[in-house]
Amino acid sequence: MSVVVTGAAGFIGRVLVDQLVAAATPVVAVDRRAMPDVAGVTVLTADLLARDAMVETALREADAVVHLAGCPGVRDRGADVEQRRERDNVETVRLLSGLVPADVPLVVVSSSSVYGGVRHGRACRETDTPHPTGGYARSKHRAERLCGVRADAGGHALVVRPFTVVGERQRADMALSRWTESALAGEPLHVYGSLDRTRDVTCVREVARGLRALVTAGATGTVNLGSGRPRSLREIVTALAVALGVDVQVRVEDAADCEVADTWADMARFAGLTGFTPHTDLDDVARRFLAARSGLLAVGG
Repeated sequence: MSVVVTGAAGFIGRVLVDQLVAAATPVVAVDRRAMPDVAGVTVLTADLLARDAMVETALREADAVVHLAGCPGVRDRGADVEQRRERDNVETVRLLSGLVPADVPLVVVSSSSVYGGVRHGRACRETDTPHPTGGYARSKHRAERLCGVRADAGGHALVVRPFTVVGERQRADMALSRWTESALAGEPLHVYGSLDRTRDVTCVREVARGLRALVTAGATGTVNLGSGRPRSLREIVTALAVALGVDVQVRVEDAADCEVADTWADMARFAGLTGFTPHTDLDDVARRFLAARSGLLAVGG
């Protein structure tokens, strides 16, 4: 099986590519950002919407496509952010839906943000009605609807909704990154809403493992990808402080409307498809994150 991974230079993409290579799976890695040459990987540096001939050939000839490319950032308030979200989160899915042959698995990575947080006093289920809050979540929901159009036309499409992904080399705007820089500078850690808010925190290595398993399973429809275990922001801060070996101060700030109070994944469908449920060890994730930050840890695993 050959797999095309879009957004291959990103946080999840780099780990997924490494795991696919370790499993001897031929990979075509597509990203606007340059990537190093790696044995077993065909690197294509291109924008999906630029209609690059080599990229389109790879998409038409792939055995599976995992679409991770997009415009991330729930709190992004840039002047052009809505245009970037529409372009990178929605129009790329429209393009792939037309280019990838109907019988080829198209796995589109969406976001748990489409749920709008825990709304029923229980874990979020794939059958729950979405309540996307904020521009990022709404763009992901529009992308999901395009997957539905592909499926209605007889094409293969799987929407994957990851919950809060953490781990080595995550983006600078994500919590572990922001908090680490603040702690090392001797500044308070800015926490939105409350330390008692919860997140279904999911290790990036487990997310990549889950995506590989879902591709193999050939599933369609929608599936959550989390740990099924909400963790408080207090627990996450504590794990980071222990890994850093420093005392930290916290400053709680008002949360924006797009910041949901709690997230929690119902993992029954995922477990039924793959035979396992991802596990996240907060202490291990914090240690790995800091090691990678110091250049002492490779991306994959």
